[in-house]
Amino acid sequence: MQLAWSLLLGLWLPCCLAQTTPSNAATRTPTRTPTRTPTRTPSSLSTPSASVQSQTAQLKVRLSGYPRKHNEGRVELFHQGEWGTICDDDFSIHNANVLCRHLGFVSATGWTHSAKYGKGQGKIWLDNVQCNGGEKSIELCKSRGWGNSDCTHDEDAGVVCKDERIPGFVDSNVIETQADENKIEEVRLRPVVAMSRRKLPITEGVVEVRHRDGWAQICDLGWTIKNTHVVCGMLGFPHERKVNKNFYKLYLERQKNHFRIHSVACSGTEVHLAACPLEFSKANATSACRGGTAAVVSCMPGPLFMQSNGMKKKTRTSSNVRLKGGARVGEGRVEVLKDNEWGTVCDDRWNLQSASVVCRELGFGSAKEALTGGRMGQGMGPIYMNEVKCLGQEKSIWNCPFKNITSEDCQHVEDAAVRCNVPHMGLEDSETWYWDSSNVTEMILSGVKCTGREMSLSQCQHHKALSCQKAAVKFAAGVICSDTTSDLVLDAPLVQQTVYIEDRPLHMLYCAAEEDCLSKSAAKANWPYGHRRLLRFSSQIHNIGRADFKPKAGRHSWVWHACHGHYHSMDIFTHYDLMSANGSRVAEGHKASFCLEDSDCHEGVSKRYECANFGDQGITVGCWDLYRHDIDCQWIDITDVRPGNYILQIVINPNQEVSESDFTNNAMKCNCKYDGHRVWLHNCHIGDAFSEEAERRFEKYPGQLNNHIP
Repeated sequence: MQLAWSLLLGLWLPCCLAQTTPSNAATRTPTRTPTRTPTRTPSSLSTPSASVQSQTAQLKVRLSGYPRKHNEGRVELFHQGEWGTICDDDFSIHNANVLCRHLGFVSATGWTHSAKYGKGQGKIWLDNVQCNGGEKSIELCKSRGWGNSDCTHDEDAGVVCKDERIPGFVDSNVIETQADENKIEEVRLRPVVAMSRRKLPITEGVVEVRHRDGWAQICDLGWTIKNTHVVCGMLGFPHERKVNKNFYKLYLERQKNHFRIHSVACSGTEVHLAACPLEFSKANATSACRGGTAAVVSCMPGPLFMQSNGMKKKTRTSSNVRLKGGARVGEGRVEVLKDNEWGTVCDDRWNLQSASVVCRELGFGSAKEALTGGRMGQGMGPIYMNEVKCLGQEKSIWNCPFKNITSEDCQHVEDAAVRCNVPHMGLEDSETWYWDSSNVTEMILSGVKCTGREMSLSQCQHHKALSCQKAAVKFAAGVICSDTTSDLVLDAPLVQQTVYIEDRPLHMLYCAAEEDCLSKSAAKANWPYGHRRLLRFSSQIHNIGRADFKPKAGRHSWVWHACHGHYHSMDIFTHYDLMSANGSRVAEGHKASFCLEDSDCHEGVSKRYECANFGDQGITVGCWDLYRHDIDCQWIDITDVRPGNYILQIVINPNQEVSESDFTNNAMKCNCKYDGHRVWLHNCHIGDAFSEEAERRFEKYPGQLNNHIP
């Protein structure tokens, strides 16, 4: 009997324990059947136990790293007496919401991966965290368990919280005073030469860090060129140069310095001084830099920020990399040139080191942000790179290890982008306000023509002598600014695939003639007899920008066309032109916005605009508007065109009535061959898809690169 009871206890006790103890694999169900039921998929994730849930109020969370604001940073958890990080594997906005609420913010607006705020130290406490979003604490979410991780600190996760506090929240989870004391957020160069103080950007001076309500210096003992490289990068400069130490030594010996940092040991690849090993001066030290003086650096600005035109010509940025779709200088989707055609970079393993190589290559400083998920809009061409792994010291992104990809590896929704550090130019101070023109008392500029690349309005072309009358207040210009806007691009291959010629009877073209879709000679035709020869094709117009494309005019001013039975929200939405080899126009057409709507969208994007029943018109981000080849005015009237070789050009939003982040990709061009009976299109491409050299070879004549047609 004793042996029987022992056997029963041996079988029964583990079963009971399995019902109350969390497991990394599976648990036994509390029934009499011996069947095992897995708790989740994958089985390596664990659910917190009741004892852990009762201790959630004790978990401390803080935001750390650089550069950051108070509501963002690298996530760190205090567990078992030690601060540690969270791996970004399986991280999501749900995890970020839980963490932000734990910190007293109402919600999260985003999250970051790949140690955007710098690499943490110590333990990586959690990995493969999967929250539903409603948990009270991150430790109540599924994960691999405390301390169980296969990650490195290169994969530290961060969050961006909405800058709005939860009403009545008491525990602010503020980082300890000691940690706050030794953080470096703001760095500047203090010029000592009077002439340098008046010129921007400031490229040389004493390195100073913000400390309390003032500024403090860094001791130059052991200072290296690598430290200078990091400081210049974070201040928006791609390169460093030698400094006259003897001059500064004489100056600094007469100054009273307050040294905050005793020594710096950067490797040269850091994107911020705070990422370097730093030794802070002790509070009670009387002389924190014995035998040394304040650190001084001199930086080389990129061509865009050089004051000398001669230096700009000598220093040129890379022609193999560019940024597209950004709202500000130094930001945008990364595009690289290969075989004379531009393509994008996939965001797998995209991080600050790779982004910094791109930024410096383009004449900016180190990267402020490495953006993923098509945050600066989606490209349309090929994707050339994946899993770029720069170390940080490479001269070009093409020198970094990367993988060639196939269409299965990446889509344009994963296009990588950057925000680079740019020099302070004081422009955010030369502030413009927009108000009702009735109180305008003076005009200061007229005839302003900008390319869009200028740093300020004063750098644009304008009349030397003001041509506006003071009384003409109705001519006062105004703007409405936005961080995001649309970007329309035509599907060039579709035009090439769908082109054909139709001889259409005149009696079927009355509506088209009313909307001025035929050439001028049509007015002299013997209506309704005869026909017109039409070059037909389909147009599929994508919005790859960051905001919806909507007509400038409100629906109250749309024009009803009874002939076609629809409203026109834009008088001219597209220009169609057939041009000869010398650039002259031999035939033309135009397309009013018959109906701007979402014909179809990428997976996961919902249609917003539909013309039926006087609905809203526009094109949603990630959607496209398709004008089929068989609808009216989707053509060029080539009745009077002789056989020969031509260039077909299509320009969307030709009058630039609606804001776009990039107008250089609004034109599409094709080589066109017409033998009098048939037509062929080849080399159809978007206006900025080729290199300048390839574009010149395509056109073989000037005047088309800027889309200005004589």
